[in-house]
Amino acid sequence: MRYFDAHCHVQFDDYADDQATLLERMREREIGGVVVGVDQRSSEEALALAERHDELWAAVGTHPNRIAQEPFDHDFYAALARHPKVVAVGECGLDYYRPSELTSEVKRAQQAALRAHADLAAEFGKPLVIHARPSKGTQDAYRDLIAIVREKNVQHGGRLRGDVHFFVGGLEEAHALFALDFTISFTAVITFAHEYDAVIRAVPLERILSETDAPYVAPASRRHERNDPLAVEEVVRRIAEIRGEDEDAVREAILANARGLFGV
Repeated sequence: MRYFDAHCHVQFDDYADDQATLLERMREREIGGVVVGVDQRSSEEALALAERHDELWAAVGTHPNRIAQEPFDHDFYAALARHPKVVAVGECGLDYYRPSELTSEVKRAQQAALRAHADLAAEFGKPLVIHARPSKGTQDAYRDLIAIVREKNVQHGGRLRGDVHFFVGGLEEAHALFALDFTISFTAVITFAHEYDAVIRAVPLERILSETDAPYVAPASRRHERNDPLAVEEVVRRIAEIRGEDEDAVREAILANARGLFGV
């Protein structure tokens, strides 16, 4: 592998017509990645895809926005987590982006599900894949996330680790996560937005992962189109540009970071 997409959803129906072609192009360009589930069905599909392709692995879990419709099922996910191609638990976390929809009951349910995912990750010794989206103008979801991970880290003897995907926090939140043995990952949004540049410049390279969150948020070269893991090359290139560092050195470091976290 030369590149690693730490968070993509190529099992989604968005790729129903050209999945095989896309995966062949990924192989040609030496791009591996983690296919991330957001509920039971997509987690099973992520694993099925990973089983068929050497360069893909799976993460299994329930997205916070799906918890109301599909409560976390420990036994279901434990059965998947036993598989060697499942390298992480998630996508799980906290989504506070729409406060009008965020009742105290919804918030409690998301937090309880996050704790349950953390317990499962500790049980199987696998990292968490975290979704954290704060309400506009705040870092509320990150504050609660960090508190819960700290709590669970104490409970599990400091064994938790993971990646906070599509990171939109600040330096304070980043360093708090690093202290908990977490990485942060950046998407192709950095190819057309500059809000993340200061964090990318300031944080240690060994704490950064590259991702696409495909099919979402295509790079500047393909704005408003469906995204795919091929865009991870542009993400890595842009990280190197922002940091003023050699692109190949950054690529190798980010690949090593992913290998270290996911054990691939």
